[in-house]
Amino acid sequence: MTRYGLIGFPLTHSFSQRYFTDKFAREGIPDTRYDLFDMPDISALPTLFDLSGLRGLNVTIPHKQAVLPYIHRLDPSAEKIGAVNVIKLESDGSRTGYNSDYYGFRQSLTDWLTTLNRVPATLQALVLGTGGASKAVTVALTDLGISYKFVSRTKTDGTLTYAELDTVIADYHLLINASPVGTFPRSDEAPALPYPLLTAQHLLYDLVYNPAETKGMKLARERGASVHNGLRMLELQAEKAWEIWQK
Repeated sequence: MTRYGLIGFPLTHSFSQRYFTDKFAREGIPDTRYDLFDMPDISALPTLFDLSGLRGLNVTIPHKQAVLPYIHRLDPSAEKIGAVNVIKLESDGSRTGYNSDYYGFRQSLTDWLTTLNRVPATLQALVLGTGGASKAVTVALTDLGISYKFVSRTKTDGTLTYAELDTVIADYHLLINASPVGTFPRSDEAPALPYPLLTAQHLLYDLVYNPAETKGMKLARERGASVHNGLRMLELQAEKAWEIWQK
């Protein structure tokens, strides 16, 4: 039995398990399963590596950086981001870390901008949130030539606060919610954007995928902005992980 899985905590629900289980059934991939490994403490990871048949792992919150000491080498994207969400167990017993979040976000954003006839390098972005998800986002934006500012509830050097957005929102047309605000079951929440100031020139990319339309997306759409959720990013990063594991 060939095995893959997801480590993180808490794993209350998992897009990855459902996606890969459906993929194995749909594509007739035999004797293969995808499991959830709830892991409150990363120190349990070495024991998991000894699991018979294990060939690869996805990594989610809060372990994307904590896994780094357990990795023998890093793919360039993971090295730039400083976080790993895919681990490949090599045939020689070593472990390589990758970041497919970078690929999923960059490809999905590029595809979306193409459909809207928007040129990446002409955009400025506001990245809402400074947590782990923002790392892959900002590296992808830099590689696409899109300048950005972080937005946080707390004022620090190099970040804007939500209270300051009224004065700059007209210049920043790409808005990226890299925070968990609006995720089920707290679907009645939305990032504190100045929604009345949004226009048809604004684009809101919400990394949240559950619900499919977040409250923030709904408020932005009502002002004429184009909106996009995180589902396509997840699908692309999952397929990238599968590609990595099969190399």
